[in-house]
Amino acid sequence: MGFTVAQVVNDYGDSCQAITELAIERNAPISTEEFQALNLCLDDAIAGAVSEYQRQREIQVVAEDAERATRDLGFLAHEIRNLLSTANLAYAALRNGSVGISGSTGTVLGRSLTRLGSLVDRSFAVVRLDAGIESRERIVIGEFIEEVEVAAMMEAKARGHQLTVDNRNGRAAVMADRQILASVVANLIQNAFKYSHAGGHVTLRTSTMGKGVEIEVEDECGGLPPGKAKKLFRPFEQRSRDRSGLGLGLSICLRGMETLGGSIQVRDLPGKGCVFSLTLPLAPSSSDSSP
Repeated sequence: MGFTVAQVVNDYGDSCQAITELAIERNAPISTEEFQALNLCLDDAIAGAVSEYQRQREIQVVAEDAERATRDLGFLAHEIRNLLSTANLAYAALRNGSVGISGSTGTVLGRSLTRLGSLVDRSFAVVRLDAGIESRERIVIGEFIEEVEVAAMMEAKARGHQLTVDNRNGRAAVMADRQILASVVANLIQNAFKYSHAGGHVTLRTSTMGKGVEIEVEDECGGLPPGKAKKLFRPFEQRSRDRSGLGLGLSICLRGMETLGGSIQVRDLPGKGCVFSLTLPLAPSSSDSSP
């Protein structure tokens, strides 16, 4: 309708003030419960407006020139600007005191900051992949998964999901670039939270198979449409109606695993979800590598 998202957010606040002033003018007191209900509605409306604004901007970026944008510094700047804009609008609404930090607007702020951090981590991984930069080290899988679990638990709580970590054979080790591997696993976990149904259960587990280490992320997305599994690792492919993000995470995961000498596969669980599996060769034991 031609309004900016800032005007929409401000107008919701004006609506609250107008209702309050009208109640005073007509001597129609508003109870505490009624005022809380009004603020809750305004909070949900503001969060919805800000989230939809961000979604439309991201769609616009892709529509303009998706392939060129991924190679252009302006793409990164544009996406960062969108996330910062969303975070700032949510913060402004919270600062005004019209909504609480624990409500929907606070959730939008938290998710925006989380996605901003993920974007930066992903960008570093892409730069390393494009430049062919690798810094391989011996990574003990058990310790690595414990580091990943800390951030994953926080995101699970923020999104209202459950997370189970099954860290078997944690003493197994691989030789890999820690930053690239962390980016791959983080992308898979974030996707699992994003596509799982509300209150869904995400599982992160590890195991050893022969001479390889396997890291699996299982979600509850409801399963994949027929033929979708083969297309998931293409750039700009997304697997649900949730269009937050640009669908680049899985293509980066594929490139990362190829660089590390490993593989990534997806297994459909019809009617339930899907499982993404990462496989890397086992590193020689410390005793084997000693002179």
